[in-house]
Amino acid sequence: MHVAARLSTYYFAFFAHAGAYVSYFSLYLVGLGLAAQEIAFALAMPQLARIVAPALWGWLADAWGERYPGARRAIVVFSGCAMLAGFCAIFFQRGAGAIAFTLLLIGIFSAGAAPLVEAITFSVLRDGIGQYGPIRLWGSVGFILAVLGTGAWLDYHDTSSLSVIAIMLCAALCAVSPAIPAGAAPHAQQGGERFGMVLRRPEVLAFFGACFCMTAAHGTMYVFYSIYLEQAGYSKTVIGMLWTLGVLAEILLFLRLPQLLRRVSLRLLLLASFVCAVARFAAIGWGVHELWLLAAAQLLHAATFGAFHSGCVAAVHRLFPGRQAARGQALYSSIAYGLGGAAGSLVAGATWEPLGAQASFAISALFALCGTALVAWKVRV
Repeated sequence: MHVAARLSTYYFAFFAHAGAYVSYFSLYLVGLGLAAQEIAFALAMPQLARIVAPALWGWLADAWGERYPGARRAIVVFSGCAMLAGFCAIFFQRGAGAIAFTLLLIGIFSAGAAPLVEAITFSVLRDGIGQYGPIRLWGSVGFILAVLGTGAWLDYHDTSSLSVIAIMLCAALCAVSPAIPAGAAPHAQQGGERFGMVLRRPEVLAFFGACFCMTAAHGTMYVFYSIYLEQAGYSKTVIGMLWTLGVLAEILLFLRLPQLLRRVSLRLLLLASFVCAVARFAAIGWGVHELWLLAAAQLLHAATFGAFHSGCVAAVHRLFPGRQAARGQALYSSIAYGLGGAAGSLVAGATWEPLGAQASFAISALFALCGTALVAWKVRV
């Protein structure tokens, strides 16, 4: 199988599981009787794990990669197995504390997968970000199919049946993980400045600060979006269709990414994604009873995730070349999806009931506005 097809298959399986988990696991926790703060706390655990764990896995991958060419792939395979074991265990838990602890363990042992696959992808692609979009879009296809299929299923079955779906999707991920390429050997690539020197550059600090703001801005949506829509009277099928609409827009972005980047810089791409995030979260907060407004907000997912994430992984690839690649992608994952994701989830949990949904989404928009300012001020990629 061609290397692009192997990577596409992995992205498909990885994000199919993510689609079912992100879109409906909060509803599963509601079905267990957990309160809003307990749900937010539990869902913050994998993000907290990603503050430190990706950096550790990235360091191990770079260190072992010089001796063992397949070290990065081996860690990815281990991560998939850890996810399977964790989700087999979690559906036997009923208390908030036990669920949170299990999610924390899943986060620690599976956090190496995403940044290492990004590093592998860029190490084997001759055209870099130009080829990344058409491969990465298969993750979005997997996400869509999982969201639509799971949503339709849950309209006629209890949310407890999500356990079977999650375990089956984890098993599929384990099955395809060994087929990903090993990636180029780290010692065969040329590095630039030392890792610590790159980190101290003001534009790099501003870049990572902006990444933190964007993922923190998504916290309210990833924890409470499905709950918010269900409380507003939407069926699970409609909720799934809205999630799907956003990912369809993301797929179109990935398809057009090579042409788009021939016209605009990474900096402009990132700046536009932050401006769209401000508009998106404000629209969700105040437009929940207007389906057309929710649909328009979901179309902006093409910018707030598709353009943002593509721009970020490409920027990290430029800032941390050669032997620094895995650590660079891991650091991006730690700061953005770990620290930023955990902060966003915890802030959402702390504000959802005391201040209300609109205030929580307003705080999300404020996070995005801060990120806009950081990109406009210092980021030059």
